[in-house]
Amino acid sequence: MAGNSKRTIIHIESTEGTGYRYTITKSKKLHPGRVEYKKFDPVIRKHVLFKETK
Repeated sequence: MAGNSKRTIIHIESTEGTGYRYTITKSKKLHPGRVEYKKFDPVIRKHVLFKETK
């Protein structure tokens, strides 16, 4: 992302223990806490919960 962007790059990891991660951006102003998304995990071929990692 650009240096002056108001969005930060984060990683979200599968809660199923497969180790699969997505790289996304989020606005710290709109989402100050950790985010959770339900996305597709291609390792187990199901939609599962992904949580933000540090």
